Amino acid sequence: MWQILEHKRLSRKFVKIPIEVLKRYEKWKDIVYLSGPVGLGEIKGFHDEALSGERKGQRSSRLGLQYRVIYRVKGQEVIVEVIDLTAHDYRTK
Repeated sequence: MWQILEHKRLSRKFVKIPIEVLKRYEKWKDIVYLSGPVGLGEIKGFHDEALSGERKGQRSSRLGLQYRVIYRVKGQEVIVEVIDLTAHDYRTK
């Protein structure tokens, strides 16, 4: 079992995000909780990929045509830290 940590600013974003995307995010969390990031690679619809540039060391999964979840795996631990849920804007703020 994996532990999922969400950044505190995500709760404010949930109000603005469409319900369909939030449901897909919950499914994403279920998969990560049970099988970790390896499980995401098994499901082609998430298009899980490593990021580069300013976001090197982080990963992205597709939650819809526009929305992505940005996360990173912390070391050898079984912790996935969700950094952002964004409308395909990878710039750091």
